Amino acid sequence: MDDWDKFGNNESNEKSTNTNGFVMADPKPHAESNTGNDAAGNTRHNVSSGEKKKNAPQYVTRKAFVITLILAMVFSAAIGAGAYALAMSVFGGTTIDKSITTTNYNLAESSGSTLSIQEIVAKNENSVVAIVTESVSTDSWLGQYVTKGAGSGVIISEDGYIVTNNHVIDGASTITVTLHDGTEAEASLVATDEQTDVAVIKIDKSGLTPVEFGDSSKLNVGDLTVAIGNPLGTLAGSATEGIVSGLEREITLDGKTMTLIQTSASISPGNSGGGLFDQYGNLIGIVVAKSASSEAEGLGFAIPSDLVKSVSDSLIKNGYVEGRPAAGITITDLTNASDAMKYGVQITGVYIVDVTGKNAQKAGLQKGDMIYYLDDTKITSGSQLINLIQKHQIGDKVTFTVVRDNKLVEIKLVLEDSQDVPKSTAEQSSSPSQNQVQ
Repeated sequence: MDDWDKFGNNESNEKSTNTNGFVMADPKPHAESNTGNDAAGNTRHNVSSGEKKKNAPQYVTRKAFVITLILAMVFSAAIGAGAYALAMSVFGGTTIDKSITTTNYNLAESSGSTLSIQEIVAKNENSVVAIVTESVSTDSWLGQYVTKGAGSGVIISEDGYIVTNNHVIDGASTITVTLHDGTEAEASLVATDEQTDVAVIKIDKSGLTPVEFGDSSKLNVGDLTVAIGNPLGTLAGSATEGIVSGLEREITLDGKTMTLIQTSASISPGNSGGGLFDQYGNLIGIVVAKSASSEAEGLGFAIPSDLVKSVSDSLIKNGYVEGRPAAGITITDLTNASDAMKYGVQITGVYIVDVTGKNAQKAGLQKGDMIYYLDDTKITSGSQLINLIQKHQIGDKVTFTVVRDNKLVEIKLVLEDSQDVPKSTAEQSSSPSQNQVQ
């Protein structure tokens, strides 16, 4: 499996501090005065020698002093707040208020309490399993040999349903699951979806500990993450911690574009199919890939739990993902001149190698057509075309612009349910890759 990397953004928050000072003046004593006019014509107030006017001394009690001080502080604070608000409105400013809203978390989250890494591991270690597969392969001399693979899985029900990656169990003749306590059990394949790389297997056990699904749409960059899995196929139950490094990363894996969560938690071969958990101990993703570049570190990717939940539920219920639109064609990417020569064409591009859908055949799409546009979008890769189709609904009408016999031809097509489209019988080759548009 090819692994790819993406780089995220850095965010910074600024805080401003406002300090107010308070000063209180002491009262001044009154001076005696005489009434009369001075040389400048000002009036003076005189007191006769027989009358003595004595001002009564004025005192400020401790209680009055404290009350006055409190009122002054409140008044000053109000003035400071008003001045700050006025300055923000006049000169501009930014306040950052990040809050987390959830719909699928437990009481611990609603009360604001998070779990430590130790608590997250303790909550989920019995819900993550190790997977070992065996496949029978044939060499160039028609000799058969057994190849082994390893990965991870996550228990999603008490009665033995386990979700993992399609690429972990793809082509396996036997699937063996090892629980956290060391118990081994043979698993059967329930159903798999190559497009999302999600598969569901089942073991004949009851009373298991399923994970609690979190809401991956509510994640924020910087949230704590803990990955639990079976790195290298020999270190079952290993836990690594990191953060959510990026959201909605579009990564192309095996010719398919996927929208994934990026994490800095350490991911190794064998972690595929394992769980990625948030600070509340809820499952937020299924680990699917890591960067294989020697120039990059801490670049792991996971399928969002919202997608995993909907796909796995549909696989268990129907054996397939319901409601998925399909164009009913099989395509191949001819990205260089050598590939183009193999197919007998002169220019590189995305070509149709088989037409299997009833609607596609009726509309007039043909083997050998080069797909130039879908609606108003120029097609540059097969993964792009598949991604565009999946943004539509079954029954939507789309317009293909194809190159045929050096002419542009527009063909309108109504998208079908993928389950109504027969699988392609076109000859598969290792290079270039072929994909059904569904």
